Amino acid sequence: MNSNSGPKINRRDLLKGIGKGSALVTIVAAAPGVAQAATENKVRFGMVIDVRRCSGCQACTIACKSEFDVPIGASRSWVEHHEAGVFPNTEKRMLPRLCNHCSEPPCVDICPEEGATYKRDDGIVVVDETKCIGCAKCVEACPYDARFMNPFKGDPALTKGNGAADKCDFCLHRISQGVAPSCVNTCPGRARIFGDLNDPSSEVAKLVAEFDATVLRRKDKTKPSVFYIGADWIESKNDRKAKQFSRVDTHRNERSTHRFA
Repeated sequence: MNSNSGPKINRRDLLKGIGKGSALVTIVAAAPGVAQAATENKVRFGMVIDVRRCSGCQACTIACKSEFDVPIGASRSWVEHHEAGVFPNTEKRMLPRLCNHCSEPPCVDICPEEGATYKRDDGIVVVDETKCIGCAKCVEACPYDARFMNPFKGDPALTKGNGAADKCDFCLHRISQGVAPSCVNTCPGRARIFGDLNDPSSEVAKLVAEFDATVLRRKDKTKPSVFYIGADWIESKNDRKAKQFSRVDTHRNERSTHRFA
């Protein structure tokens, strides 16, 4: 496990407000995707990613791979490099990626094995590798390409050698102890902020309320728990530079690359 020295978020900050469950009226107004959770008296963990602070250094990717021994070619967390425009008017944009921990997760709905993929009461979507049968239906169903089959996980008798589904779980083993997720703790630019979206006093709730935060693939209506600041180009249908030229480097093996508008 990575060293916890000098965490960006301490135990008190991370757990602050758990159990309070106040409605986030201002967040609902600013970000409709939070409306459902904001009216419920329980914790909803989420993440805000400020792409203006992201340098694309991949420290989060490396920290995550080290934390979970992620196989070569796969990633639970990564940073995409988006290049757009035509010289000399070009632009390089960073887009940190991970499981979006949707309020309406299609991966849960499609899983044929009860309990293999499920959403916890705090909003975190989890894979139980002991129940996964290796069918990979959840991998195909995820609109964010956030899942992969890990050949070193699962019961071979159930998975038939295919391995179990794997993905980000917000470092459940860390946050249960009041420690920030590995990617959050490692980011030198503090581009990733984690906390309780249902606590108006938490940093993530304040950021979503203050800024025009967006989500990936809003049209899919999965109601993600990961919000982006400074990435309005994701939803822009008039992104002139992207129409001129657009290339995405993901630094990972994946099934496809999506445009998120």
